[in-house]
Amino acid sequence: MKPRKNDIPIKRKISGRQLKELQKHTWRMCEAFGLDRKIEKYKGVRPISFYRWDLDCILDVLDMTLNDEKEYPDKNNEGYIILHELYLDLKKAYKETYENGPLRSSIPEIVPPLEIFKEEDKN
Repeated sequence: MKPRKNDIPIKRKISGRQLKELQKHTWRMCEAFGLDRKIEKYKGVRPISFYRWDLDCILDVLDMTLNDEKEYPDKNNEGYIILHELYLDLKKAYKETYENGPLRSSIPEIVPPLEIFKEEDKN
């Protein structure tokens, strides 16, 4: 998918153990075109940009991985804790940018007029 002018990227610097843990699970991102390779090649020196569709995939993969008993049987494992912190950080950034940000407020909410349905029921 190609970004358009209104698509907002989230930039994060991921390095050290967080990057190693994330790179361990890129094989689960094989359906996201190029995201797996982008994360595998990332060295952690500069911030990496993720668009909404990238974060959708990463958050789903991290959620699936963190809930996998075979991958992390011990929830006190250092790898689990570090990956969970990354998951929470990315999820917070996602919510701030896409759910509470300028894109969210510009979309009108469509609510069916309940009064019309109530009047029809009376007749």
